[in-house]
Amino acid sequence: MSVAELTADERAELIEAHPNWSLTREGKAIERKIKFKDFNEAFGFMTRVALIADKHDHHPEWFNVYNKVEITLTTHDVPGEDGGLSVRDAAMAAAIDAMVG
Repeated sequence: MSVAELTADERAELIEAHPNWSLTREGKAIERKIKFKDFNEAFGFMTRVALIADKHDHHPEWFNVYNKVEITLTTHDVPGEDGGLSVRDAAMAAAIDAMVG
């Protein structure tokens, strides 16, 4: 199912609303890097995000080493080869921000 890509203005509003995220992949994705106290805290966070992602059927791309988690959000259902940002990414960013501030 095709999903509409955010406009340039909507992308700017997304970053303004979620300043811990930054645009990447030429505006087709957003990313956030989070540092936790230790591995258990980082892994617990990833587990909570996984449960939310499953409910929303919108899964992040991520990387974890010990207490660091890097998250990239993009919507592969946006038409075009590389996908793009959509309201799904905005919702996931808000959910993640609510967990870690």
